[in-house]
Amino acid sequence: MPSITTASERDIPPLLHLINRAYRGEASKKGWTTEADLLEGELRTDADGLAELLQREHAVILKYTDAAGNLTGCVFLEKHGDRLYLGMLSVDPEQQAQGIGKHLLAAAEAHALQNGCRSIYMRVLSQRSELIAWYERHGYGHTGETQPYEGSPKFGIPTEPLVFTIMGKMVADRVG
Repeated sequence: MPSITTASERDIPPLLHLINRAYRGEASKKGWTTEADLLEGELRTDADGLAELLQREHAVILKYTDAAGNLTGCVFLEKHGDRLYLGMLSVDPEQQAQGIGKHLLAAAEAHALQNGCRSIYMRVLSQRSELIAWYERHGYGHTGETQPYEGSPKFGIPTEPLVFTIMGKMVADRVG
């Protein structure tokens, strides 16, 4: 039976493999969420970065494991007041389009409600129109905000100027 649980530091090696495989390099091109054409390089994150995220006080990484116990998806969540930041939603490129991302979004929304958050927001590269459309189909909308991409060369050199669009969704009219 597939399950969604909270990741720990012992999960860093498989998380690292999954996230980098989902977004960068040739393996990512097997799926539809690749950033490989926008950012050169093989790394989206590294072990130190994941350890830092896992140590944040109001943050978790939820991991999706299939019936055989294989890690096939994950999402980073961090509470900011009454809002929940959602980032690094990752699904193994060979397992995409099977509902894993949808299950992780539902788990993120449940996490938001359990932690008193009224909304979820995320940053999506504006060039990723298919991904933006997927989030829109799941109730997320454009907030009108944008942010410049200020990544580290360690995690890829942009092939063109990149900008994030901020998307969000209300998850509760009333908390409590």
